[in-house]
Amino acid sequence: MFNLKSLQKTVLLIAISVLVACGGEVTTKPVVKAPSAPTVKSTPAKPGAGGYYLDDGPGDNAPANIDSIPDATLKTEVPLVRANKPYMALGQQYVPMTSFIPYKKQGVASWYGKRYHGKKTSTGEIYDMYAMSGAHTVLPIPSYAKVTNPANGRSVVVRINDRGPFKHDRLIDLSYAAAYKLRLIGQGSGLVEVEAIDTSPAAMQNIAKNSAATAQSPSAGATPLAQTAVVPTPIPSTAISTPISPTTTVPTNSNITNTQYYVQAGAFKNEANGDLLQKKIQGLELAENVGLANVYNNGLYRVRLGPYATKADADTSAANIRKQLNISAIVQTQ
Repeated sequence: MFNLKSLQKTVLLIAISVLVACGGEVTTKPVVKAPSAPTVKSTPAKPGAGGYYLDDGPGDNAPANIDSIPDATLKTEVPLVRANKPYMALGQQYVPMTSFIPYKKQGVASWYGKRYHGKKTSTGEIYDMYAMSGAHTVLPIPSYAKVTNPANGRSVVVRINDRGPFKHDRLIDLSYAAAYKLRLIGQGSGLVEVEAIDTSPAAMQNIAKNSAATAQSPSAGATPLAQTAVVPTPIPSTAISTPISPTTTVPTNSNITNTQYYVQAGAFKNEANGDLLQKKIQGLELAENVGLANVYNNGLYRVRLGPYATKADADTSAANIRKQLNISAIVQTQ
């Protein structure tokens, strides 16, 4: 017998099944929060921070008056054997001077600051960016040099206690303080003139005498190093009696003149041509014991070697360059 209630129950179950099938599974898409932009800490640029390499730059706690920092104090020092041996850097060989040789050269100076502050120099000393120091490829370590900015006439005396710079277009690296006093901080680098200072015992006595004479007669005019602190006490003669290299001749003061000799190997309108000649000269080792630079002057890039102690040395070098490279090398004075 047909059961009505059972039929109704069956129909109800079927209806529920159909509704579920039609509705399907309901899913809710999670709300994904957009990633927030990385937080960048903005540090306002310091006035007068200047140009510098990568993360280098002025320190956060610079002295209040950097211009008041005195020049390096001149004193007789024995060149360090370990810091004045021939060496290679970036594929180029350098032969440092092992005693004072008259040296005066123009080129580009750069500076280094907090990136190297507190690190060791070639002397083993700790670099102080607020001391008057510098790095040079061939000047003796340690030694002293007068650095002048020809654009404004400012000069400083620095102690050479490190090696570098090794870029072909750089002559000297200066401490932050030295570059500041020369007003090179703003552009990061600039043309300077570097002149080596003789600090042998005899030369120190002459400097001290000149300083004393200037102090007594101000109207006579200041000598080039009149404002530089001097320690005139000679060191024991035994400490300087033996040259570092037996082939190195230490010139006496009687042989030093104001005339310096250079060899100009070429002059080009294109800097690349000057760089090419410079590399050829370096490859043939024709600039041994003297500076070599591609200097921009009066619209031309001039490849110059020097300074040479005598005209005979410059003549010999010029003749050697003519023979090796078949170019017209000329001797110039300064």
